[in-house]
Amino acid sequence: MFESVSRRCIEERLVGGEGFAVDASLIKADANRQKGIEGDKGLPPAAAGRVIDEYLAVLDDAAFGAATEVTPKFVSPSDPAARWTGAHGGQAFFAYSTNYLIDIDNAIIVDVEATTAIRQAEVLAAKRMIERSLERFDLYPSRLLGDSGYGSAEMLAWLVYEHGIEPHVTVFDKSARTDGIFSRDDWPS
Repeated sequence: MFESVSRRCIEERLVGGEGFAVDASLIKADANRQKGIEGDKGLPPAAAGRVIDEYLAVLDDAAFGAATEVTPKFVSPSDPAARWTGAHGGQAFFAYSTNYLIDIDNAIIVDVEATTAIRQAEVLAAKRMIERSLERFDLYPSRLLGDSGYGSAEMLAWLVYEHGIEPHVTVFDKSARTDGIFSRDDWPS
């Protein structure tokens, strides 16, 4: 149904595909934060079974955890795909991300993908949604708008060199370093 509505929006010229915006929204998981297990300890053997093993196998997909090798701080035994996050600056909680690809002509959502709540999975979802918009609707943007989560060198190279998409994203500024790595000012002009 979503695709048929999207096709209709394209036919009615509400979606042009010239420019897309991408972003993710955190969705709180239905997982008790008090019952989280330290990530490096993993799930207790009593929680494992065929169904759990099959479910955890899905987590090997980059959208649900394999996008990063970082061990999560906490894991929810009732929902191991949910990611512990403090992204909103308040009390941390278990969450997912809903990623949106939006045509900027009339702010119409062209694609959606759910992922775990980590930046690497958001970037992968953006790539997948852009590729699906080309495959399913023959939409190929000339520019992409996004926040700094999409401003990594890898993502910028993918956009520009692999797909010819002009990025309109905030790039991480690491010119002034305080972690012992040379900063831009350490090099002669």
